[in-house]
Amino acid sequence: MTQSRSPKEIPVWQDGRAIALMMAATLMVMANATISPALAGLERAFMGQANADLLIRLLVPAPSLTVVIFAPLAGYFVDRYGRRVMLLSGVVLFVITGSAGFYLPDLEMIFASRLALGIAVAMIMTSQTALIGDYFTGEKRSALTGLQISARNFGGFVFLTLAGWFAVSSPRLPFVIYGLAVLYLPFMWLVIKETSDVSTKNQAAASHVKIEASETYGHKSWKGLIAALAVLQLMTNMIFFLMPTQLPFFLDNLGYDSAVMTGAGLGALSLAGGCAALFYGRIKRVMGYAGAYALGYGFMALGFAILPFGENVIAIIAGSVAVGIGFALAVPNFVGIALQVAPSSRRGMAGGVLTTSVFLGQFCSPFLSTPSITSFGYNITYQGTALLLGTIALMAAVKRGMDVLSLHAKQV
Repeated sequence: MTQSRSPKEIPVWQDGRAIALMMAATLMVMANATISPALAGLERAFMGQANADLLIRLLVPAPSLTVVIFAPLAGYFVDRYGRRVMLLSGVVLFVITGSAGFYLPDLEMIFASRLALGIAVAMIMTSQTALIGDYFTGEKRSALTGLQISARNFGGFVFLTLAGWFAVSSPRLPFVIYGLAVLYLPFMWLVIKETSDVSTKNQAAASHVKIEASETYGHKSWKGLIAALAVLQLMTNMIFFLMPTQLPFFLDNLGYDSAVMTGAGLGALSLAGGCAALFYGRIKRVMGYAGAYALGYGFMALGFAILPFGENVIAIIAGSVAVGIGFALAVPNFVGIALQVAPSSRRGMAGGVLTTSVFLGQFCSPFLSTPSITSFGYNITYQGTALLLGTIALMAAVKRGMDVLSLHAKQV
């Protein structure tokens, strides 16, 4: 009789649980931007309705507002009532609220459905973060956090392309794309099993993986470390969102066809980030968290330093590619470190705090970047951003160097 292969021998990208969690990750990028190509059509469709201009412009960021408020509470429920039920319930709610814009009769109801969509996103993101920590450790966990960024980027590229095609036929049709998430449910139902009521030690025995005590009880200062991570992630997302929120106006200011060039720039950013994130696991294994941060923030700094030379099309694409690569290499660190320092029983809460920081950074980005651009212009704003990112990269590189020297001293 042939013995089945243990979970340890299966590459993470072949593990059904990892595939399900990557599918969940694609829903994050689908939540906000999918309806962007339909906004102009929706404005025409609801012309004359009270507050139509304001409500239509709020349709894209509306889910982010709810995520910011609800994610910590969702994290509490994930820890209290279990990861599986929250993930599956979140996907069901995502399908219902996301596709509601296809059939709801008026704009106020569509806006309300977008707010409810944010609750679904909070449930999905917090539960899947906790499940990564429960299911995987070490190199597999690092590899999966990188693969999730790839899934988001490639998923975003596909969903936005579909939305653009659908919006040509009807501004309501892109809402149907949210309904595609119903196809995820049967697979998730089969492979995602509850973990929060099983001791970490038993999980380790079942998966032939040795778990350190810190994985169960967490770092003694885990709350402060999670707060610091959240602040850094908020700032990182705030900076990254200079690309989708300000790049179209920057290109228009330079005299380009902003729609075409923005699509090219953001498409290059997404594809480059998706490819770079595939190598995150290897990079983190060789360079550690500090090294991955140094490389990630270094690439982002390079990208924003190149963008002011936007009179050249190559500079726009190269800058976008560099920002995409850097963001894809830096972001997986946040989840990896959070899962390492937080107690296993509080992973849902840690995921909730990080999810809030992501969406709060996205929401705040235009409110902080627009005054800077108005006062100093695009070039100075981009150069200042590059300087800030370069400073962070240098600090991370110094930390990496100190870690290497410390390790070498111990070996000697």
